[in-house]
Order: sequence, then C-alpha cells, then structure tokens
Amino acid sequence: MGFRFNMSLDSSKATGISSTETFAPSKELASGLGETLGHSLMERIGNTPLLRLDALTRDLPGIALLGKAEWYNPGGSVKDRAAANIVAEGRRAGKLGPGKILLDATSGNTGIAYAMLGAAEGFPVTLCMPENVSRERKQILGGYGANIIYTDPGDGSDGAIRKARELAAEHPEKYFYADQYSNDANWKAHYNGTANEIWQQTQGRLTHFVSMLGTSGTFVGTTRRLKELNPAVKCISLQPDSSFHGIEGAKHMASAIVPKIYDATLADENIEIATEDAYAMARNLSRNAGLLVGISAAAAVVGCLKIARELQLKRNQEAVIVTMLCDSGDKYLSERFWTEG
Repeated sequence: MGFRFNMSLDSSKATGISSTETFAPSKELASGLGETLGHSLMERIGNTPLLRLDALTRDLPGIALLGKAEWYNPGGSVKDRAAANIVAEGRRAGKLGPGKILLDATSGNTGIAYAMLGAAEGFPVTLCMPENVSRERKQILGGYGANIIYTDPGDGSDGAIRKARELAAEHPEKYFYADQYSNDANWKAHYNGTANEIWQQTQGRLTHFVSMLGTSGTFVGTTRRLKELNPAVKCISLQPDSSFHGIEGAKHMASAIVPKIYDATLADENIEIATEDAYAMARNLSRNAGLLVGISAAAAVVGCLKIARELQLKRNQEAVIVTMLCDSGDKYLSERFWTEG
C-alpha cells in the first residue's frame, strides 16, 4: 500500500519526558563535544520502527499488518518507555532521591530497563522476580548490577508483586517503590509517546491497534490517545488463555492481581491466546519472515491474524493493523520451544 514512514518525532516527546531536564548529568560533558553530536541513552528511547509483516498476509488481500519493533529501545524492549517515565516522575516528585533504592516487581523487561537506567544515572535497583524467568534475562540483569530477589515460580508475577509490597511496607525509608502496575506514569508514557508515533507512522490510516496485557500500560495509554485521534480505531487487548501459561510478561486477568492502571472498558474486544500458538508463531516468524521476536510479541501477532481473518472487507477496502513487538527473541534462546514443533 506504499506507506512512507516519518521518523522525525522528537524522542523526548515520544516518551513523555524531558531527557535534558531530568536525566542530564550535573557535570559538564567530559568530551567537550557539546550536545549536538550523538545521542544520550535516554534520547534513544522511543521512535522505534514500524515493520511490515507481509510474509503473513499474502493470502489476506486488503490487510496491512505492522509491528512496532520495540527491541530498538536501548534496553531492548517496550518497557524502556514506562520505566523511563516512572523514574522521571519519581525524581520530579522527590521520591527517588539520594540514598533511595528503586524497588519493583518484574517478570524481566521492566527490570532490565530499571537496571539500565540505574546504572546510567547512578541509583541502586532491587527487583523481585519469579525464579523461572529466562536465563538470559537473569544474565542481563546481573550485567547491569541489579540486586535480584527471586520468588516462587509457581506464584508467577503475583508472587513478585507481593514480595515487593512487603519490602516497601517494611522499609519505606529505604525504597522508592516504583510499582509499575499502579503507577500512572506507566500508561502516560504510551499516551504521550507510543500512540502518537503509531499515528504518524501510519499517516493516520490505522484501523486496528492490538496489544498484549501485562501491566496493561501499553494498551491503556496507547488506546486512550488513539481513541482521541480517531474514535473509529478498533483497540483489541490480548491475554493468555489460562492462569498457567508460558507467555512471559503477560497476565491472565481473571486469575491474577489486576493492575490498578488497567481499564477493562477501553477494549473493543479481548482475545485469549494459547501459549502453544505463541511458540509456533515465534518459530514461524524467525524461520519464514526473518524476525526473531519474543513470546509475547509472537502472541500479539497470533491475535492480529485472528482479527485479520475474521474481517469482512469490501472491495477496495483496507485494514491497517498495528501491534507491539515487545522485544526480540534473544532473551528466550535457551527455551526449548525453538526446537520443538
């Protein structure tokens, strides 16, 4: 359909934060080059490419399926956006000041983003995380120097949330509890950034936005803004089809601690995705489309194709479906599903 994508959106606006005001070091730049050459770490968050998944839609005339390649963020996932805004707001409010440790529960990607920001900006990070997250995520967090408190794998992300809440209640003077599941800075990062990027990159032609639910920040923030830009855009949320699933970072809302920021009334439709289908799609995308994506990204594509196949398009009608490819597959390469099926 001949899309031309404009990537000129200012990255600080795209994340909803001001990198120069919030994250600029107090000392002068040691290089002496000034601020006109290169980019800071923070400036590289947002403005991720929108990739066409044409290999999947050859038998679906009138359908354009596009995925936002969030692994282009410096921490490697969509969670850089929310983490950066949470840190920025914590500093503005004086909650993340000298001597405070950033504390939160995570299934991996938000924790990696916190750890990256902590290493870059000089604040310590403690994370509560299920012990069964991928080996690669543990190694990355270790590389950034984060302190990890592992929780029972059987309790999933909810167990990590309970542990973080316990620590925050016991030591309020010690921790800044970021609480990504309840923090409005999470969804606002997507309201101010992700949604506007998608709108610009599709020239306002998108008809459907599709996103997996975890903290729900991506779906809630992006949907709220897209509905303002065009109320006719269909926004569909996705979640695992059972409480016992292998889609890391995703929540089965009916059986989980529901994030405070989640608004179930926003979705035009909610679709459940089987873990096995997500695994199969991850293999399909890597082997037949040259895209090595994570499990939740593959699950999102499964949902998009389900939507696309159910559309009844009239002649000369088009559908532009956009989803979030939350991260790449490099954090999951030790998982067995790559060689199964």
